[in-house]
Amino acid sequence: MNKALELFKLQIGKDASQSPSPLMQWLNPTLIRAEAGELEFSYVVREEMTNPLGIIHGGTTAAIIDDAIGAAVFSSGVLHVYTTVSLSVDYFSRAKTGETIIAQTKVIKKGKQIINAECEVWNADKTRMIAKGISNLIQTKIEI
Repeated sequence: MNKALELFKLQIGKDASQSPSPLMQWLNPTLIRAEAGELEFSYVVREEMTNPLGIIHGGTTAAIIDDAIGAAVFSSGVLHVYTTVSLSVDYFSRAKTGETIIAQTKVIKKGKQIINAECEVWNADKTRMIAKGISNLIQTKIEI
């Protein structure tokens, strides 16, 4: 098991208040599951995450997807930092303040320079998809 995955496994059931990512700290998910290149988080939609209608803002949803994908890439055992070069999000449903949502993310393909990953955001019982994002990330020269 890679060191990053070991760290994630130690965080299962905990919130993200100790994450090295300030954005993840703000989103404050709880890690539910961790496998190499596959993570699952739960989030409680807070008022500051919503639009004037009281539903999760599309930008917040995109941030959840981008941040969860980044974490999944890190959990896959990469030796360099990767950065997003494209993120496409399709929105299907809403989530209101106080609702719990689930983000399931996984690395689809690891190439020499580019990683393709996806993230699905669901309601708490996984009967309604809120959004789905697909991302390509490129390897930087920064080593982990």
